[in-house]
Amino acid sequence: MRVSPLATGEMTTSDTQTPPQLPHHKVKIKKTGQRACNEKNEKGKFCGGHLKRWFYTTDVIEQDCGDAEKAWGKNAEAYRCEHCKTLYLPSPEDAKVNVAGQGRISVFGLTLPPKEK
Repeated sequence: MRVSPLATGEMTTSDTQTPPQLPHHKVKIKKTGQRACNEKNEKGKFCGGHLKRWFYTTDVIEQDCGDAEKAWGKNAEAYRCEHCKTLYLPSPEDAKVNVAGQGRISVFGLTLPPKEK
């Protein structure tokens, strides 16, 4: 039987800093490379919903509340779980704005030198 370090139920905290909480939202800091929600429900199970970029200035429900815009301004980077609606701020270690990660450099003309005529 092979055990993967990613398959454990242990939570590792790379960042001990807790973000300021909003009155109507739970706020967490995303871990490096995290793409799924790690919030536990009342039974202790992980939510596991996908974290999606959340544009709170165009969200009709959030416009009524206005907590995120008051706390972070108009164009802050924020992610929201599609199931439990927990908000995540980007990890300080993540350099690029992309939920799916850095990705690989393409070899289809983007990194190759141009052809000579």
